[in-house]
Amino acid sequence: METCNFTGPVQYFFIVGFPDLQDHQFPLFFVFLVFYLLILASNLTIILAVAAEPKLHKPMYFFLTNLSVLDILLTTTTIPKMLAMFLINSRLISAHGCFLQMYCFHGLVVTETFLLVVMSYDRYEAICHPLHYAVRMTRRGNIRLAAGAWVSALLVPIPAVVQSSQLVYSETPRVYHCFCDHLAVVQAACQNASADSQTFLGFTIAMIVSFVPLLLVSVSYAYIILSILRINSKDGRSKAFSTCSSHLIVVSTYYSSIAMAYVSYRADMPLDVHVMSNVVFAILTPLVNPLIYTLRNKEVKSAVKKIVVLNIRQRY
Repeated sequence: METCNFTGPVQYFFIVGFPDLQDHQFPLFFVFLVFYLLILASNLTIILAVAAEPKLHKPMYFFLTNLSVLDILLTTTTIPKMLAMFLINSRLISAHGCFLQMYCFHGLVVTETFLLVVMSYDRYEAICHPLHYAVRMTRRGNIRLAAGAWVSALLVPIPAVVQSSQLVYSETPRVYHCFCDHLAVVQAACQNASADSQTFLGFTIAMIVSFVPLLLVSVSYAYIILSILRINSKDGRSKAFSTCSSHLIVVSTYYSSIAMAYVSYRADMPLDVHVMSNVVFAILTPLVNPLIYTLRNKEVKSAVKKIVVLNIRQRY
């Protein structure tokens, strides 16, 4: 944190990016552009496939569509500004823009953790209570579950963002990150007790919204595994496990990226490594989620193939 005498309202933040990679801006631009286009294309394909294929009009794929919409919004919150920074060295971001980006990024990250919990509950009902599944997982109930995840998650970051905006900053604070992450912005504030308390508040909220959902997902899968083990036939067990394997891989990928970001924060690592681990956390799951569901799920794979074949026929 900085020690400063500036007392006026902050107008702009300076996004540092990767300090040791300043001579490699165009390669970074190209790599992140490719990632962003892949994320947009793959998640839009999932959304279109679920909408176009009647066989996919099921609760699991309704929540998958929510996850794809979320992943598009999450990456759009951060990557376009990063691309401008890499390509034309656009490193200044207005204070309002910075705090809005902070709110959107953290709100959408929390939404993803909540949606993963909802999706695990869906799998719990499908495997543990198959006879009551259609009654419990109705269209109205699914909409309420998804809406509850979105609304509650988007409320979580408000206190931290509001209090961060009230901290004292230098005239043009330097944010050692590629976007306005809460911790990076707070560390750019002038050294005082409020800034220290904001660091603690942000870290506490992050731990709660990460580990409580993880606990709920773990409990759901404990019941799911017990139910699968009670199935007598090998084929039945294999079929039951295959219905939740994609979600389990997505959860594992998501929390692995969180663990990597946490370790880089706590360990004595170079700044570029810390920034890169956080950027990987922001783009990894949106990039791999569609691949996981397309490669591991026969129904989604079939629907995606239909979309691709239909587009080819319409062009030629």
